[in-house]
Amino acid sequence: MPVETPDLTPDQILDARGMSCPLPLLKAKQALNTMGSGEVLHVLATDAGSQRDFQRFCELSGHVLLEADCLDLEFHYWLRKK
Repeated sequence: MPVETPDLTPDQILDARGMSCPLPLLKAKQALNTMGSGEVLHVLATDAGSQRDFQRFCELSGHVLLEADCLDLEFHYWLRKK
């Protein structure tokens, strides 16, 4: 479940657990395309390569990576759409 804090309360949750690179990032891009500016997407993934992918994606796209955590071998990302 997502961490429910005022800054990280997601507008949408994407469960990309079990998907291999590049699927978690591609699914996140698709989800962000359906969201409004300023909304927060929480992505759950198990692919270790997603750490690098999400950081670089946000740098290039202008979306904000609010937080990235690893909890029990699951990677959690909170992205704010630009």
